[in-house]
Amino acid sequence: MHPALCKFLEGKINLSAAHQELINRCFQPKSTKRHEILVPKGAIAKHVYFVVKGCLRVFLTGTDGSESTRFLVFEGRMGTAFPSFILQQPSVATVESLEPSELLALNFPDRQMLFQAVPGWETMNRIGIERDYIASIQRIESFITLDAQARYQDLLRSHPDMIKRLPAKIVADYLGISPETLSRLKAKK
Repeated sequence: MHPALCKFLEGKINLSAAHQELINRCFQPKSTKRHEILVPKGAIAKHVYFVVKGCLRVFLTGTDGSESTRFLVFEGRMGTAFPSFILQQPSVATVESLEPSELLALNFPDRQMLFQAVPGWETMNRIGIERDYIASIQRIESFITLDAQARYQDLLRSHPDMIKRLPAKIVADYLGISPETLSRLKAKK
């Protein structure tokens, strides 16, 4: 099994050697280029991706062509256009690799099989989804309850690497502010 996936699973689930081998067979390595589209809008998300190295962005595109970042998925996390993946319906969102990335792809049938075959897999998955859901709700609430400066300061505390690593346009979009506002906030330090 890939060392990054082992580290992710460590402490969350006890696996026999046979279960480790099964999981290893289910997660397929995939390398991407910068700005490679993994799930185009309108396609069905066939995989959930574990990020070994790199960053994925899940975003929506408005009728005017504007983009709105819904999620950013960094190393040691899993992500995809989740509603499309779970419902096996066309995606409203696009999933792109923001950086050259190393991923492990798990398809829908194998994910379902792991729920049945690996004791604790379903519980571990549910707990991860609950945490991601809470983070999403907190992000939405921050758009309503916090001003731009407070959201920026919160991001500096929780994910300082994001600000250094990603283009300002993406960070601003993630914060729900304009690139100009982000520039002013950075200058205030």
